[in-house]
Amino acid sequence: MISRELARELRDAGLAWHPESGDRFQLDLPEHVEPDVEADVFTVSEMTIEARRYPTGTILAFNGTTEWALDSVALVDAVWLPREDQLRELLRATFRSLTRLDDTFAVDVELGGEPRRFEHPEVAEAYGMALLELIGRSR
Repeated sequence: MISRELARELRDAGLAWHPESGDRFQLDLPEHVEPDVEADVFTVSEMTIEARRYPTGTILAFNGTTEWALDSVALVDAVWLPREDQLRELLRATFRSLTRLDDTFAVDVELGGEPRRFEHPEVAEAYGMALLELIGRSR
């Protein structure tokens, strides 16, 4: 799973999230919840946590099955933790290959006509690092 830190960097760089069933996220409400609640990973699901879209924005509605009292949070108060497949899809045509090395994974992409490699022991992190670079170059 992608780290919270990299997920926040991607969000802050401009990665847009349109919640779908199966997406994972953490809360980002330091003044309003206990630190251990922020560490919890939630999954969007029509049965428990539903993305509700309004003209004023999207909220994540907790449908009464969670262990603590929280009705909903604004999308901006959540940190999306994209899965490996979602990160790879977001890289689109820049993605070239994924290679398993001795103790890391290497994601090779082509950015601006230049080959680039991003290595990390967690494959999702390597994809996320490549996506962060792609977003940075597109600004």
